[in-house]
Amino acid sequence: MKLSELKENQNAVVAKLDGDNRFISRITSIGLTPGCRLQVVKNDRNRPVLVYSRDTMIALNRKECSGIEVTEL
Repeated sequence: MKLSELKENQNAVVAKLDGDNRFISRITSIGLTPGCRLQVVKNDRNRPVLVYSRDTMIALNRKECSGIEVTEL
């Protein structure tokens, strides 16, 4: 499932990153790598998705979320 499909307070693990080299470089540089655990803090319609991972709060736009596949815990 895509990251944007998760609801607030759901936990997941990053399963796969899909995108060009620039996208993957950006996402991995902020700490979202395959196997990384995260929690969705806020997921309002038409707003960035807020996730908490590796002691950091991260805001991701909807396009970025479509390139991040997760497995729900």
